[in-house]
Amino acid sequence: MPFVMVNALLISNNIAGLDEYYVSNELVQYTVCRITKDFDPDLTPYDLLVVPNGSDHVAMLKIKDKVRAFLDAGKALICSDGWFTDWVPGNQWVMDNSKRTIDIRYHLKTDRYGLFSDVDLNELTFSHGMSGWWACGYIRAADGADVVVEDTWQRPIIVLDEVSTNGIMLLTASGPLADVTFSGDREDALVKLYRNFLRRVQVKSRAIPVNAD
Repeated sequence: MPFVMVNALLISNNIAGLDEYYVSNELVQYTVCRITKDFDPDLTPYDLLVVPNGSDHVAMLKIKDKVRAFLDAGKALICSDGWFTDWVPGNQWVMDNSKRTIDIRYHLKTDRYGLFSDVDLNELTFSHGMSGWWACGYIRAADGADVVVEDTWQRPIIVLDEVSTNGIMLLTASGPLADVTFSGDREDALVKLYRNFLRRVQVKSRAIPVNAD
């Protein structure tokens, strides 16, 4: 049964080429919001807020209350960048490069919604031919949130949070989740994980079957 596309607002830090990685398709329709000195977007028309790798987290802190209200309305957030300011409800990213990357392994812990369906976790563990490339820190997760992926030291790397707000958040310690990779790959583990979350947002958000009464 066909679904209405998720209506997503993509936050852009004006990084060249960012739009090439987030391509509207059968799952999602993007509107790009570029960060300027007057950054103050209206989030209400959207189902999903996408904050990609390389984002301006000082700017995001300025709209912290709007993000909270957006999520309390039952909407969704994906943040795939280490957020160094306190704008994500209930969770905080912690930078930590004290561990040897050669020792880092990622492990699936809790995946109630099948986000890792058809996803090879080793593609994250050994990205770019080296272990530990995918994350340069970890997440201090909210109590009760799902730790989807943890590292060698049981530190949260991917968190799915449905407890801090009325909405749903997918948070990663890093990792450029998108519709297509830098190399143009649409079947990469990062892309599959991203798509699986979009499907979950379709189910949870106001997106409903096209032919529903």
